[in-house]
Amino acid sequence: MSESTSPRVTRVSGRRARTAAVLFNIGNIVAVMVPIPLGMLWLGASMLVYAMNRHHPNEKVGHYTQQAAYRFYGITGFFVAAATFIPGGGWDYYLVAWGLAALILIPWSILDLVKIGRDDWEDIDITETPHVHSSH
Repeated sequence: MSESTSPRVTRVSGRRARTAAVLFNIGNIVAVMVPIPLGMLWLGASMLVYAMNRHHPNEKVGHYTQQAAYRFYGITGFFVAAATFIPGGGWDYYLVAWGLAALILIPWSILDLVKIGRDDWEDIDITETPHVHSSH
């Protein structure tokens, strides 16, 4: 059997790259707007989105994903640590924390979505070299 050793070229469209770049920011907005249960679900799903998009062939996707992740994980981490000091039954504190998170994450995510929309998203060709297996 003969194995092909010629490189294969795959095209990543600019439109798909832009769609990948907006995912984390949209997830952040939805998670803050509906914290129970979507906020908790987003905490897990965001890790999958981050893992898929951080090393995307289009470097801009990785950049926008990383920035959105820094904001989300930084804010949620801060409020988890701060929640340790909230007295039992202190729902007012939780509402204040949720409001602050919304005031920080929503406008910043919208700003990023505007930047992503204005950015130039070109198609990228990726050359994949097949692995040649030798039998001994």
